[in-house]
Amino acid sequence: MQTVGFENATRYRGQSSARASEEGHQENVEITLDIKEDSISVYNSKPSKDEDPGKSRLGQSRSMKKISVLKHLESVSNELRRLTSSVPLTSETKPPRRAELALKGLKFITKADGVAGWPGVEKEFARLTEKTGGLLPRSNFGECIGIKSKGFAEALFDALAKRRNITGEVISQDQLQEFWEQINDQDFDSRLRLFFDMADIDADGRLTENEVQKIITLSASANNLDKIRDQAAEYAALIMEELDPDDCGYIMIEALEVLLLQGPAEAIRDVKSKELSMLISQQLEVSQSRNLGKRLYSGVKYFVLDNWKRLWVMALWIAVMAGLFTWKFMEYRNRPAYQVMGACVCIAKGAGETLKLNMAIVLLPVCRNTITLLRTKTKLSVAVPFDDNLNFHKVIAIAISIGVGIHATAHLACDFPRLIAADEETYKPMEQYFGVQPKSYVEFLKSVEVVTGTVMVILMTISFTLATSWLRRNNSETLPKPLKKIIGFNAFCYTHHLFVIVYTLLVIHGYYVYLIKIWYKKTTWMYLMVPVVIYLSERLVRALRSRIETVKILKVGLLPGKLLSLHMSRPDNFRYKSGQYMYLKCSEVSSLEWHPFSITSAPGDDYLSVHIRGLGDWTNKLRSKFSEVCAAPTDENRLNSGDLRNGNSYPYWPKLVIDGPYGAPSQDYKNFEVVLLVGLGIGATPMISIIKDIINNLKVNTGDEEEGRGSNRNHNVVTPPPISPARKREMFITKRAYFHWSTKEQGTFDWFKNVLDEVAEADVNNVIELHNYCSSIYQEGDARSALITMLQSLYHAKNGRDIVSGTLVMSEFARPKWRSIYKRIAVKHPYTRVGVFYCGLAGAVKEHQDLAKEFSHKTSTKFCFHKENF
Repeated sequence: MQTVGFENATRYRGQSSARASEEGHQENVEITLDIKEDSISVYNSKPSKDEDPGKSRLGQSRSMKKISVLKHLESVSNELRRLTSSVPLTSETKPPRRAELALKGLKFITKADGVAGWPGVEKEFARLTEKTGGLLPRSNFGECIGIKSKGFAEALFDALAKRRNITGEVISQDQLQEFWEQINDQDFDSRLRLFFDMADIDADGRLTENEVQKIITLSASANNLDKIRDQAAEYAALIMEELDPDDCGYIMIEALEVLLLQGPAEAIRDVKSKELSMLISQQLEVSQSRNLGKRLYSGVKYFVLDNWKRLWVMALWIAVMAGLFTWKFMEYRNRPAYQVMGACVCIAKGAGETLKLNMAIVLLPVCRNTITLLRTKTKLSVAVPFDDNLNFHKVIAIAISIGVGIHATAHLACDFPRLIAADEETYKPMEQYFGVQPKSYVEFLKSVEVVTGTVMVILMTISFTLATSWLRRNNSETLPKPLKKIIGFNAFCYTHHLFVIVYTLLVIHGYYVYLIKIWYKKTTWMYLMVPVVIYLSERLVRALRSRIETVKILKVGLLPGKLLSLHMSRPDNFRYKSGQYMYLKCSEVSSLEWHPFSITSAPGDDYLSVHIRGLGDWTNKLRSKFSEVCAAPTDENRLNSGDLRNGNSYPYWPKLVIDGPYGAPSQDYKNFEVVLLVGLGIGATPMISIIKDIINNLKVNTGDEEEGRGSNRNHNVVTPPPISPARKREMFITKRAYFHWSTKEQGTFDWFKNVLDEVAEADVNNVIELHNYCSSIYQEGDARSALITMLQSLYHAKNGRDIVSGTLVMSEFARPKWRSIYKRIAVKHPYTRVGVFYCGLAGAVKEHQDLAKEFSHKTSTKFCFHKENF
């Protein structure tokens, strides 16, 4: 005989609702079930004397049918028999206990609300009632206790007020404290009764379909789920169908409780995985060594291992600059000019030489075609950090700023005053360079060298300033409105084109350089020649490619969240890899602006697709242009219907030209057997292309060629020649992918709904693990999301779809727990290199970088972090 549950016994506490007499007497009973291999029997049944009737799971005020306990016992018996027949109940495989689920469920106040306990509530009460005579209005109840959803807070207020027969719209501090204690009651039955009372508007102890609909609407509004709110009637009918099978027209609290306590089944892990998980947890929690030397050694070792590519490039660059500075310093240290101007001229010339180098190589990191060619066609990416090209561009710009400061200060503040102050004999060697000795400082300021240098500094200051992140993204809230109009991406783009003037002035400045008369010693043009030729060639290629590679619009989608989906014809010989991006230009919006967008179609598709979210002037205007052509109605629901419109039906689409493709970090996913794909919001775009490509590659590898290839041949598209399956297998080594997409709005799941469904259906071998997160929904266990969780389970069980995302993939609530995700992957894939590819908000980059480093350092799994740069 085997007994399971608490201390090897499962105790089911129920209540016999058989009314012994008209007095309504009810009796609590405690039942112990014994589980044998093929049967379940009642071991013991006795009245429960130690249970507080006021806090019993089925409180004294409840009523139910006579057979409800028997029905419930039967369902428990069946469930226990199923569990025991399928999996032996060992210590490693016990199902989650109902008590554990109850402890986690129906919490009205969570960490997300940011409430600092009762002292914090008292402070808020004092602030909010300062002008109301110490009475808190119902409308301010949520703000006081920390519940952000006003409607939910007011419903909670009403339920608590009904319990205490409070009929007014205000409460005192003592009453608020009673409310607070009730809300934070640790007893699940008390929280369940409070939640039921919120829904039970007429306080008759029953929930009608109309009341269920209202609580669904309230929960949906609290979690910003507009679609669920609009379909509340349908979902209320679903709940009534499941919980009211006898069609009584109402449901009781017992049925609601059973449904709320149906927690998600936990995955059963083997002993080895469990032990490894515990070992990893211990390793992550190990305190740092007290030995300073060991800590320093460990820190340096991991820093070098994590950044060795960057370190050698930076070391080489700094060494070259130091060598040039030293060479020029020593050269002028031995020239006559040193006798007049001293070390200042040596410093100025040394800094000037580094400026020549940096003004030349600052162009190379933005030569995207060249970088794409090198990272795609060569093995240099093994040692060269191509992903950091824009960061290196910025570092060089900082070095230019420092060099300009040193060079200009040495000349203006030291060299010129010394030349003016020098006696006639000392100055005589300088006459061949400066002519007659200047008597005024103004004479130097009028020289070609100073004028060209000053203009260059002004232009570079404008360009560098408007290129800073907070101005380029127009995130400054403190600037006045007139200034806000002249900043942003457009300002960044246009002012960066000032480099044409800057480089022209630089060549002139180098021609009239001080203290050099022989032409071949004026080396500025030598430094600039090769990088400028490469850069100009890139611009020429872009111009020619944009003229030749015009695209035809095949389909257009106007999706929620201000998203524009474009399907375009694929130009001849346009070959790309998943994760790469391309530039788009629409002359009807701007004839000069090019904007980068990740390619969301897979390399095996016959078309190109991009998803563009309206986040700025250019993207919003582009979406408006396509909306106008579609003759979209003003009704926002129809405008955001998400239907793809056939391009042949609308011949007057705005003309688009493309430039690309360009290399991106995500394209290297094929170098890893296991990949973790992280997309936040619109950052999912490169990941969508990757998961589609994985599915296509798996089909090829298994001999299941994709059907429908060539379906767009009527668009005169010439598809790149297919790669043989043998070559595909050689190139494709990815065996497992984890896709985590987190977004704030429910409607954004429509962006890639079809793709996610396609992947879920095609991935018969479970190679790709899909996870959708809706961060606007409160975390599991919160009372505001409890009904949504219940609805999600019911709807998915009946229809196979998720009510939040509308896809086959069950959505998860609140923000992802990234530490747990990294830990789970480390447990599943020991001694494996895992490629982490991130695209999303810059603020979350550090968290992922730190987690990747931490788990790489302290486990056998090595996480290689990559992030998108545009």
